[in-house]
Amino acid sequence: MSAPADFQHDAADGGTLRFSGNLSLRAIGDLADRLGSVEGPVRTLDMQGIDRLDTVGAWLVHRFARDHDARVVGLDSNQQLLFDHVAQADHPIATPARPLGPFAQLLAEIGEAVVQAFQTLYGLLGFMGATAVAAGRVIANPRRFRYHATVHRFEVVGVSALGIIGLMSFLIGIVIAQQGAVQLRQFGAEVFTINLVGRITLRELGILMTAIMVAGRSGSAFAAQLGTMKLTEEIDAMRTIGVSPMEALVLPRVLSAVLMLPLLGFYASLIGMIGGGLLCWIALDIPPITFVQRIREVVPITDLYVGLVKAPVFGAIIAMAGCYQGMQVEGDAEQVGTRTTTAVVQAIFLVIVLDAFFAVFFTEVGWN
Repeated sequence: MSAPADFQHDAADGGTLRFSGNLSLRAIGDLADRLGSVEGPVRTLDMQGIDRLDTVGAWLVHRFARDHDARVVGLDSNQQLLFDHVAQADHPIATPARPLGPFAQLLAEIGEAVVQAFQTLYGLLGFMGATAVAAGRVIANPRRFRYHATVHRFEVVGVSALGIIGLMSFLIGIVIAQQGAVQLRQFGAEVFTINLVGRITLRELGILMTAIMVAGRSGSAFAAQLGTMKLTEEIDAMRTIGVSPMEALVLPRVLSAVLMLPLLGFYASLIGMIGGGLLCWIALDIPPITFVQRIREVVPITDLYVGLVKAPVFGAIIAMAGCYQGMQVEGDAEQVGTRTTTAVVQAIFLVIVLDAFFAVFFTEVGWN
């Protein structure tokens, strides 16, 4: 039977520990405590005198050698193989983080959302700059402009949307007139329903609802189209053959949205006033000629200017948000759906924020 595990400390030659006996779990005893009490430098661990070595003994020797930056010598081939496996397994294990409390978790989620929002805003601003640079290159060299792609986007963004935008605007005009008439009837002022319909549709709701509809219809399509092209590496192939994706894909979409939003917004405002006038004719006995004459009297031309100024800005924001999110797709097909949803939410949010800004701005300049 082999002797229990032991060692001798030889301070010569920078310090050597000479192990002997049985370095296994059964006979290791208090070896770990005695190794912890070793004082002075140790540069070499001599294992020639050991009879047996198991995983526990190899771990103790390895840990001591690691802590003292010492080298291990004297192991036979089998012992060296075991020692090497133990050394390879010595790596830190990540302990799971302590779960946060409800309040701390809420703060963490809010902070993460704020950081992500600023990162998205930063990326969107950079994308706007890249679009402006691409537009400058096209202006400097008009032959690079994609006429056919732009005209096709005119049809997709504008002509194909006339039906749904007209129906939506017509129904909204009816709702505004009906609700306004109900409230104004309490004061005997049903005639002012015409003022309400005319000003709110031409100044605010016509272009705002059109922008929201275009964001959900065309902005999502832009994100899905570019995202799919990014996923199938078509955009990378375009760059390889020297075609700029910003000029070939992004610029026609942005230009079509910028040019079509004023037309769609004006169209939506007219249809909304027609819906409101129809309800006034049916419910309030206000004939169409009176409705039109009253509209001309109470709706200033500045309301039309306000809508036409906001429309191109909304169109640019919607198109850039959709194209930007589409160009960010990477990984798998799930990203296409995620980015498409993000594009719609982002575009609608920015449109509403800008609409609030325009409302304050035009009031300050006297267009109210």
